[in-house]
Amino acid sequence: MAMPMDYDGMRTDDASERTDNVDDYRRTCMDFIEDISHDYEAWVDYYKLPEDEDKRRRAGIRATITRTNEWIAKVAQSIKAVDVVMNDGIQKMAESTAGKPLEIGVFVNHKSGYTETNPGIIDVSVKGSGRKGRKMKLGFHFKDDRFRIESTCGAYIDENNLPTQESETMDIHLKLHAENAKSRDVISFTVTFSEIENDVEFDKRGVSTIVHLV
Repeated sequence: MAMPMDYDGMRTDDASERTDNVDDYRRTCMDFIEDISHDYEAWVDYYKLPEDEDKRRRAGIRATITRTNEWIAKVAQSIKAVDVVMNDGIQKMAESTAGKPLEIGVFVNHKSGYTETNPGIIDVSVKGSGRKGRKMKLGFHFKDDRFRIESTCGAYIDENNLPTQESETMDIHLKLHAENAKSRDVISFTVTFSEIENDVEFDKRGVSTIVHLV
């Protein structure tokens, strides 16, 4: 069994194509978030972790259900927005399931995980430090995709001149372009961190962030 780190965050069914009623779709997706959480809890069962770590990962999964469904109910204003919020929640559950051993963080307006800001070019602060003398660098979410990003406004992360070198302490800034956004748009993105030892990737983890444009 492989660890669910590289889940691509996308629904595989066509539920969003079978309805144009946002309220109905909200309910469907809130139920889906609750249902899929049991799959992630089953992964935690499989890992047979020490009690404290087991509780920590389960608490992360449950907290994600609550926050994701709050955002689906209160923030998402379209079927596309519901998808973005739901997929962000799935990513966050996968991250909690895999554990969070690295000292890493992603911040928008000094907040992490669930954030809000104005449309425009958004500053994303990325911080991390390696363990036991290891170094850190920006990783790839999946194969050739450095970042996972979904939005209701065509947002993208500028990949020109990215600081991709290894360092003992990572403290970099990304530019999240959301000039076309308007109030109530949402953006979800995942930054992947690689921990490096002797020029080889020793470990990696993703950090997912959702942004509400106000």
